[in-house]
Amino acid sequence: MSEAADFIDAALHREASWERADALNALDDGLRYYGSSVGAVRGTVRDASRKFRGMDRQDVLFLSAELWFEPVFERRLAAVVLLQSSVSLLRHSDLARLERYVRDSRRESLVDPVAVDVVGPLAARLTGPERSHAEEVLDRWAASADPWLRRAALLAPLRELRSGEGDGDAFLRRAHLVLEKNDDGGPVRGAFEVLHAELGKRRPELLVELPQS
Repeated sequence: MSEAADFIDAALHREASWERADALNALDDGLRYYGSSVGAVRGTVRDASRKFRGMDRQDVLFLSAELWFEPVFERRLAAVVLLQSSVSLLRHSDLARLERYVRDSRRESLVDPVAVDVVGPLAARLTGPERSHAEEVLDRWAASADPWLRRAALLAPLRELRSGEGDGDAFLRRAHLVLEKNDDGGPVRGAFEVLHAELGKRRPELLVELPQS
């Protein structure tokens, strides 16, 4: 591993609670857990950013890939936090990497911050052909067989929509692409519940109802 990845991994181990790790690892949900808190993960990434100042886009992408490679929840969350703090460096071509992360995650605690805090802000600042590419990617996610990609497509514009901005027509188009899958499973239904809670008062015209299961 790189020096930065070693630094983060060692810090996460130091912040670990073995009792918490044992309880989480007993779930046997496909990832291992160190037992570090979310606050500890965020603090570790912040400390790493200070220690390894001046990371460019390639540095960030390489470090996030190193952290993600091991199926450890806290490492993958650290990769997400790193991308959240470096989203201004990302390009439209990085959506392919973010798609792999969503496909791998299969849990709200990783998919949602990738969608809301990385994919959404990245797509929002793009223009021209790059914005068109991002829109096509999100439309494809909305029509995907993978319910976690559909969830990510729905939640990606949440920050913009919550502030009263964003492309409501594009959001509704994707919502109806999701509905065409006739999916009432947990990831998608949960995404609509989040949207109803967040947009019910601010953007009621964007509320879409899932069919009753």
